[in-house]
Amino acid sequence: MAEIAVIGDVGGHADQLRQALRGLPPEVIVIQVGDLVDRGPDSLGVLDEVAPLLGGRWVQLAGNHEAQYLPGATAFWNEPLPARGVEMLRTWWADGRMRVAAAITTGGDEYLLTHAGLTLAAWRRLGEPASAAQAAELLNERPELIWDMGAHARDESAGPLWAESGAALHEPWMRYGGIVPFGQIHGHSTVVDFKHERWRCDGRVRQRTTVDWEARHVRVRVGGRLFVGVDPGHGREGAERWRPLLIEGAEVQEPA
Repeated sequence: MAEIAVIGDVGGHADQLRQALRGLPPEVIVIQVGDLVDRGPDSLGVLDEVAPLLGGRWVQLAGNHEAQYLPGATAFWNEPLPARGVEMLRTWWADGRMRVAAAITTGGDEYLLTHAGLTLAAWRRLGEPASAAQAAELLNERPELIWDMGAHARDESAGPLWAESGAALHEPWMRYGGIVPFGQIHGHSTVVDFKHERWRCDGRVRQRTTVDWEARHVRVRVGGRLFVGVDPGHGREGAERWRPLLIEGAEVQEPA
């Protein structure tokens, strides 16, 4: 067992990333949930910070902002990453140092980690894997569904790089009549506005949500499981207060 730190979206803020890393305990395993780049002032600085850490005790997931720079994709961000950064991301994707998903166990519970979360519809398209480890293994085979953006923000057909919190991710799982197979940890979006300390949801999602405004973590109770959001919402300016999610007594589940 080990201590795992889950780092949410960095969004081009190298200083915020360095600050977070300085506060981590030694020997911690880091899982970063994607969106290292764009929005902030120093995307290349973020990539340079991460590059020597990849592999070993650093697990790097892809976000939609990384995916736009991969072969065959269409860039959507209006301030594109310099060519050196694009080449770094493509190399990490090609050699497997950047993946779609990871799975961990802690305290007898399983969690699937992706950038945006695995919706009920996407889980069904995967064949309804019974464990987080099975789901991660299937997603890391890079099926077509990972690229699906959905028709709009509330579309639960969106894949795990694009699904939005609330209507697309949480509500369908809350309506599901079966057993929710595992918990989830994700970035990409959140059901609150951290900067202004306001809610972006209502109804059952809000009733089942607890918020750590200081750390910028959101926990939603879904069918006896926890779905934990770790996107700190750095935006253009970068959050002054935020922390990685620290999980003690945890283990990364690798494919058999």
